[in-house]
Amino acid sequence: MSEAATKEREPRIGGPLVAAGVDGRPRPRRAGELVRTFFSYQAAGPLVALVLAIAVFSVTTDTFLNGQNLSLILQQTVVVGTLAIGQTLIILTSGIDLSIAAIMVIGTVVMGRIALDGNWALALLVGGVVCVALGAVNGLIISRLNLPPFIVTLGALTALTAAAQLFTSSASYPVSAKGLTILGQGIPVGGTTVLSWGVLVWIVVIAVTSYALSRTAWGAHLYAIGNSETAAKLNGVKVSRVLFGVYVLGGVICAIGAWQALGRTPVADPSAYATANLDSITAVVVGGTSLFGGRGGVLGTILGSLIVTVLANGLVLAGISSLYQQVATGILVVAAVLVDQVMRKRRA
Repeated sequence: MSEAATKEREPRIGGPLVAAGVDGRPRPRRAGELVRTFFSYQAAGPLVALVLAIAVFSVTTDTFLNGQNLSLILQQTVVVGTLAIGQTLIILTSGIDLSIAAIMVIGTVVMGRIALDGNWALALLVGGVVCVALGAVNGLIISRLNLPPFIVTLGALTALTAAAQLFTSSASYPVSAKGLTILGQGIPVGGTTVLSWGVLVWIVVIAVTSYALSRTAWGAHLYAIGNSETAAKLNGVKVSRVLFGVYVLGGVICAIGAWQALGRTPVADPSAYATANLDSITAVVVGGTSLFGGRGGVLGTILGSLIVTVLANGLVLAGISSLYQQVATGILVVAAVLVDQVMRKRRA
């Protein structure tokens, strides 16, 4: 037998279930080692938290696990989950976007107002362009003028929240155009369960961004900038260009979120999604992405988005005040940041 064939037959040492013994031979990993290996993955903690939340609400409520409620959870997750994907990309560069939901709301009211004339395709196009343009303005100020993302996007949040009210005169627009509300429809999956087109669009966004982060040079540049902007520049990364592109992409994702929001609730309301900024950041942080940049990914954000929605949904079904949901969400954010700090110190 050739040497290459022999090597192919030899067990790999150091895999998830096998470790090297004292004599160099493979031995089964101990339970403690398996646990440590499992929790070394970014998505491990959020996955355990999600499973525990599902288990608790399944026991304490009678309707949590029925198909209709699970379908509702997915539909409730779609908008914030999509925004959280954009937030993930920005936070990976050690930035943050406090205006991401405000940009999306501007998109919905622009679409809703133009659709009053009956041209839903033009409404969708103009609303999308407005979202992308607003993301580009944020990116231009941050990447070219080197202003802190927190300050820039906080200012944008304040201005855009007021702009949405001024644009609509604080009125809401009912949206009936099928082209704008189609993402709220979907495919029946037995009984009353429906898999909406909005959920499928979310899955596509997840797949594309996950591939871009893990399989392209652009994704590697995002992580490099988040770890050290100076080191990234020394290694030839065009930092300003990448940062500008990330905020533009955030605008694209806001446009998708606006379309999903009109499918979820066919009303263009300038006061809608008031907590979506916080919810998107919560989903990212709870999902294990570091607020300091350079570590994290899309899978954890998906789990974080589901945790936020499951928590809200389960507390409502259990008849617990929504105020406790806000308390629990705040505790989750602080705990996630604390864990991130501990992990950073251990790696250091």
